[in-house]
Amino acid sequence: MEDEAEDRVEAAAALARDIAPDLDSILVTIFPDADTLDTIRLGDADLATANAIARAVAEAMAEEGVEVLVQRADRGAFRRWLAERDDTPETRRSWIDRGRLLRGPAAFRALGLAAPPAEPPPRFPAAPGPTADELIATLDDPESGAFEALARALIEAGRGDVLDLAVRKVGTRQSEENAAELRADLLAIAAAAALGPSGWAELVALPVALSPGRVPDAVALAEGLVASGALAEEEELRFLPGWRSPDAIAELSPLAMRRVLLDLAAEREPRDLPPGDTDELARRGFGVLVGLRLDWDVPIWDVIAAEGGLPEDTPEEEETPEERGRAKALDRWRSRVAVEHWGCVPLDLVSPDEVGDAIADFLEEAGTQVEGLDEIRDFIDVARRESGGVEVVCRPEILGGSLELTLYTVEGRFLDSLTLPPDRLPAAADAMLGLVGTLVRLVRDKPLR
Repeated sequence: MEDEAEDRVEAAAALARDIAPDLDSILVTIFPDADTLDTIRLGDADLATANAIARAVAEAMAEEGVEVLVQRADRGAFRRWLAERDDTPETRRSWIDRGRLLRGPAAFRALGLAAPPAEPPPRFPAAPGPTADELIATLDDPESGAFEALARALIEAGRGDVLDLAVRKVGTRQSEENAAELRADLLAIAAAAALGPSGWAELVALPVALSPGRVPDAVALAEGLVASGALAEEEELRFLPGWRSPDAIAELSPLAMRRVLLDLAAEREPRDLPPGDTDELARRGFGVLVGLRLDWDVPIWDVIAAEGGLPEDTPEEEETPEERGRAKALDRWRSRVAVEHWGCVPLDLVSPDEVGDAIADFLEEAGTQVEGLDEIRDFIDVARRESGGVEVVCRPEILGGSLELTLYTVEGRFLDSLTLPPDRLPAAADAMLGLVGTLVRLVRDKPLR
């Protein structure tokens, strides 16, 4: 029995060393007692061997520079998680106790191992010129990863002087367009890092086109998105409670962007990005929700061991059924927002450095849509003349790709209905709701008499 246990441990360590070059992180599970092990891994009650495998895998991975994450198995947490899912061996192996994952020295202490020494941070010359030239030189080989590695190191070292000089030099030597692209790349790198409970976190932004004079509650809007079903299982979003200004986001430097990321990961209000003035945002027409996205798509040792290695790369479908379902859930949520919040239009979820482009694209598309609103505008004008001076409201409904608009007086009297098929709409039905909301107040249900 002892020889068999040793063979299992050695085989696990050998597999770990074999696949380590293809991984950035790994999650191993340790068990406090045999009952917990048997609850989670049915029939595998060899506690000493299970924990020895976890330690051997962690040691082998750490030697290859792979980050080790550890979870202490808890029967109660596992049962609560499993209760919402199909009980299959594959499901059981995919469990991650998100609230209590251990990283860094704490992970190795839990395993009873010494943490590997931290690599010393790189040291750069005090003068920014040589390092700025080195950064620019890495742009010639974008596939090598050298640019991202050096840029990330400079951001973590706080060398904004080097980054600023590199941008200026590119503007002088090449073009201002190239300089803008370099700055955008630096901002994108600063907005994501190996931190947070899952091992990877990034900043996200949700620009919202606001109706004149009306700003929805930021917390309610963010909670609606999280609960909408539009997020993947491995995706977790945590939004700041207030609105932010697109202009303030555009002014962030790469170092300020990284400080915002660190503040959100530590659940602090970001000093570099305070809440915006809602009156000013409503006047300008756009507000932004800023949040943290945690990536829980962590390689799990139990899954890898059961499959005998890493899964083979398979050709990706253009769109999976799960992705189509999430896209439909997002469209439904956007439609609800438009109806419940006076025609506000949430745009796409983007990196903060892409907020300006997202707003510009929306305004360009809205300009196209406005040209096709004449039929809707005439329809509403006729109904208002028939309302006898009583306020007119609109109950919109999306039926397939068609948009149905039903008009009532605010007192509940039916006025008229118009159904526009896709070929009579200048844009998708859900995208039209925000513009319709600028013409007439939208309601979710028929007004009661």
